[in-house]
Amino acid sequence: MRLVPIAALCLLFVTPPGLHAETVVPSSQAEISLGFAPVVRKVAPAVVNIYASRVVQTRVSPFAADPFFDQFFRDFGAKQPRLQNSLGSGVIVSADGIVVSNYHVVGQATEIKVVLNDRREYRAEVLLSDQESDLAILKLEDASELPVLPLRNSDEVEVGELVLAIGNPFGVGQTVSSGIVSGLARSGLSVDGGRGYFIQTDAAINPGNSGGALIDVAGRLVGINTAILTQSGGSNGIGFAIPANLVQSFIAQAEAGETSFQRPWAGVTGQAVDASLAEAMGLPRPEGVVLTDLHPASPFREAGLLPGDVVLTLAGQRTDSPQEVIFRMASLGIGETAPVTYLRDGKERAAELALIAAPDRPDREALTLGDDTVLSGLSVARINPAVIAELDLPFVGEGVVVTASEGLAARAGLLPGDILLAINGEGIDRPADVRRAAGDRVRYWAIDVLRQGQQLRLRFRL
Repeated sequence: MRLVPIAALCLLFVTPPGLHAETVVPSSQAEISLGFAPVVRKVAPAVVNIYASRVVQTRVSPFAADPFFDQFFRDFGAKQPRLQNSLGSGVIVSADGIVVSNYHVVGQATEIKVVLNDRREYRAEVLLSDQESDLAILKLEDASELPVLPLRNSDEVEVGELVLAIGNPFGVGQTVSSGIVSGLARSGLSVDGGRGYFIQTDAAINPGNSGGALIDVAGRLVGINTAILTQSGGSNGIGFAIPANLVQSFIAQAEAGETSFQRPWAGVTGQAVDASLAEAMGLPRPEGVVLTDLHPASPFREAGLLPGDVVLTLAGQRTDSPQEVIFRMASLGIGETAPVTYLRDGKERAAELALIAAPDRPDREALTLGDDTVLSGLSVARINPAVIAELDLPFVGEGVVVTASEGLAARAGLLPGDILLAINGEGIDRPADVRRAAGDRVRYWAIDVLRQGQQLRLRFRL
């Protein structure tokens, strides 16, 4: 099985605004004959088709048509620009043209065209995007008085609820499929380079549905369709949607002027408590996330939590995986506080967690080496919580990390994320140490780095 990015029966009466939606079982043939039509008629105008294009650099090999030599010369030949197109869907969430879609549909696009259900066309620009969450917020040019799809509190969604998936599968035009919510809290799934937390549905979702709407029977947005689990490339009845609560957090940040998603920093590592771990810890049942490490500046540590504590709930919602903890924090947003319950020594405790951005202190002392040094093109910074979050580093308390590598530094084998330990035997503690060591005029070089937990020595000769 592979998880593929993808670039529901009905309530028979549309609930009037302001009234609580209640799922009703059809009681007559007349009610059954209505089908999904009232709901679809209401929400379909707010689901759009998205056509995105970008220029990518590809290598053109003279051996491309040869099945034998092509495997040896795939990287042979000069790079040439090529126009790459993608097709997906989106959801209008404000009357002035704010649209939600997937990052893998519009990320890095140079031109975006959005086509409404009534065939109106708009150009769009990306206001905010995030590959890790696979979400993007667009703004349509010169748009006003557009149909809007309201968002539902996705924490209220239950397994078995009826849902509809609306999008543009295979580019055939707007299509509606029905099903149920078949699972919640699906985490640990990798979509387009990021990991997330998803609502699962058996409503048919196919390529082109990416960014489309998963709605409930009251016509409210439950989630943004993003991926399918498949062997053939088509729908097998297991699709995944990004919950509306996280979508709401993205919309709020885009409207506040952010261009990249600012998620609260946890500053912890942990693992889900399974049956064997629960037995080893003396817990009555497997639940929660056990904290294995906390950064000294972590808000969890500030709230009084320690390694070995088991986080049970955050903001009143269960947390049974690290991804669920991150999702809950991201949905609430920076600047908020959230109650957290946890177990320590078999006793349940409570604390108040401050949701903060990763502190950018001590000063990162960033610098880039010039042509007057051997490692020209190397950019480094002092490690602090903000740098750890940006580069997804382990919780090292201090040191110097490579933030960019070009020119001679790249040819020497240095990569972003490498933690510099020593250059020619001279220990590296601050960025200034790198400049000093790189200024030596010697012929043979040895650079010790920590890369993804492995200590390496890079050797080269001038």
